[in-house]
Amino acid sequence: MSEIAPSQPTFAQAVRYWLQLGLTSFGGPAAQIAMMQQDLVDRRRWIVQAEFLQALNFCMVLPGPEAQQLATYIGWRLHGVRGALVAGILFVLPGALVLYALSWIAAAHGDTHVVRAIFDGLKPVVIAIVLQALWRISRRTLSGPVTVTLALVAFVAIGFLSVPFPAVILMAGVVGWVWLPSATAPRTETPPHLGRAIRLASLYLVLLIVPVGLVIAVVGTEPFLPMARFFTQAAFVTFGGAYAVLPYVARVAVETFHWLSPEEMINGLALAETTPGPLILVLQYVGFFAGWHVGGLRDATLGAAITTYATFLPSIFLILIGAPYVQWIGSLRGVNAAMTGITAAVVGVIATLAWFLGKTVYLRPDGLDLFSMAVTVVSLGIAVRWKIPVPWLVFAGAAVGLIRSM
Repeated sequence: MSEIAPSQPTFAQAVRYWLQLGLTSFGGPAAQIAMMQQDLVDRRRWIVQAEFLQALNFCMVLPGPEAQQLATYIGWRLHGVRGALVAGILFVLPGALVLYALSWIAAAHGDTHVVRAIFDGLKPVVIAIVLQALWRISRRTLSGPVTVTLALVAFVAIGFLSVPFPAVILMAGVVGWVWLPSATAPRTETPPHLGRAIRLASLYLVLLIVPVGLVIAVVGTEPFLPMARFFTQAAFVTFGGAYAVLPYVARVAVETFHWLSPEEMINGLALAETTPGPLILVLQYVGFFAGWHVGGLRDATLGAAITTYATFLPSIFLILIGAPYVQWIGSLRGVNAAMTGITAAVVGVIATLAWFLGKTVYLRPDGLDLFSMAVTVVSLGIAVRWKIPVPWLVFAGAAVGLIRSM
């Protein structure tokens, strides 16, 4: 059965949606992708399922936060470059502002008891959101023994054997190419000339160098030049999402540059895990503390801004450069089968996120946290049975955390 053609929203409607998503995109990439699936494919029908999955496959093999890049791509499909910019920026901006405020509280006051109580209530709800997303995406993706096996292998390889994410993706693509049937894809027009990509890459360099250069010229090189260099480099090696790159960032930030202490790094991760937006926003927290320890709030603000800018500018430009090629690549013989294999592996990757969060939330020094497990089960049941919107689940979890702390 053919898919229903998508409806075309106005630019104002799209802006309102991207702002709403940026304000409510809790739960990490799995939950964020699931929210876009439910809102943009199932309910609003702004994009068809096949193109949504094709775009998701493309974003998964790029460095950077895949959920933000998926939003940027859909924004580009709907309204061109301005749509991509609005979607990509609004996906990050609300969470960045929230994390900036929480970073200041942690740095200036060191008393985040209320915030921690809220987070303790949010975390088991976040696991429920991830499990719901895992169920929804696996139902659409796992359609035979090969895809199920790929998902299981990806889960074991990443969750227990520490196999690099790019290697898992490459393996899944090769297996899909060889073992899965290749669907007949419609022919698409030849993609734009390479000159467009070169012009966009040149513009990216200008937009990166000029603002950072102005900051360095006015306030000096330390710690801003090393930050810009390091976080730009990190942005291009974040294959596999934030969890794949955070150990590397934490080691360099704490042990090499001494921008913050190990305890501060852990606190930043806890804050970033439960703010809206990509988990990789934790790098903004690192930049804030790097500046704070040098020159107080002014340098902390500049450090947070440079870090966020250097981290997310590449992800937007990678989509702008590659977006016109997505459908053309998907029309090549065998590519659809390879992408199906990759999507199956992504299910296993999402399962590792649920496993990681579960260990972090449920396993306490004094035993299992049965209360948090019960919150997850109840939240998952409510989400599946009554399809309660994610923001209401998040608010309920925050309330539960506050009540429990009392």
